[in-house]
Amino acid sequence: MAAEMKMQTRRPIALDPDEGEPLWFNNDLLILKATGAQTGGAYLLVEEVARQSKVTPLHAHPAEEETFYVLEGEAVVHLDGDERSLGVGGLVSVPPGLPHAYLVTSQVARLLILITPGSGAMEQFFREAGEPAAARVLPEAGPLDIERIAGAAERTGAVEIVGPPPFGERAA
Repeated sequence: MAAEMKMQTRRPIALDPDEGEPLWFNNDLLILKATGAQTGGAYLLVEEVARQSKVTPLHAHPAEEETFYVLEGEAVVHLDGDERSLGVGGLVSVPPGLPHAYLVTSQVARLLILITPGSGAMEQFFREAGEPAAARVLPEAGPLDIERIAGAAERTGAVEIVGPPPFGERAA
């Protein structure tokens, strides 16, 4: 029986800290550490570096689970009406379809984001709403291009924006 089973084979992924594809997205630095193509569609793994007051609109991912692990700094995560503060070592996993948002409350935060499955929709969303990073540093702070983000969300189907950031004055 085991001989009849076909095993999916893919190459191992091994990266040094300065490897992975860097993107500037939503005033952050994203580094694609493992893409859906590299993982056979199993997952997308992204390292995010964000500055204080980085905030997302209330949104949901219809087909992917999004898991955040805090490597450095602090953030507040809004999960379908409830809030949770996360520090180093904190984890939150958001099932598909659940409205959520987050706000960085420390000067800088570094998060590891696991998106399952790695179908390619979220990866395409990050690329369309962002741009290749000129360096592995945070981009200049500036206003968000909400139209670009909303357009990428609509085209890829990876993100449904369901409302403004739910953090009130803390997000200002």
